[in-house]
Amino acid sequence: MFLERVCKTLGKHKIPFAIVGGHAVALHGAVRGTVDIDFVIRWNQANLQRTEKALTELGLTSRLPISADDVFRNREDYIEQRSLIAWNFYNPKSQDEQLDLIIDYDLGSLEPVTFNLEGTEIPVLDIDSLIAMKKKSGRPQDLADVDALERIRQ
Repeated sequence: MFLERVCKTLGKHKIPFAIVGGHAVALHGAVRGTVDIDFVIRWNQANLQRTEKALTELGLTSRLPISADDVFRNREDYIEQRSLIAWNFYNPKSQDEQLDLIIDYDLGSLEPVTFNLEGTEIPVLDIDSLIAMKKKSGRPQDLADVDALERIRQ
């Protein structure tokens, strides 16, 4: 399973990360379908470089002609001037394998909760932080996710 391979590879490269987005919502218990995997990292240049290397190792390629160093140097410009909040990677041999590194969020000092999926540890943003992140986004699907997560939290 792609999610397991991604988590194992990011873990092997010692990247502090958490799954967010539809997969995180589903792991917390809400019914939610999604194709791509969204994740965040503890934001610094070394983690970003290791992330790029790990994703390349998985056979993924950046959809944009940019590098980890470009994203690190130009993060604010990408977010504010180009509305780029996610750096997308995909597998040219399998369109089902794609993911987004969310660049406008920093895992910071947060410790993700861990779900075990068929023997693979999946770090996921905790429910309160996930709700806050999705509220900030304000997109209709994210607000629907907030409703679902708030019902679960109760």
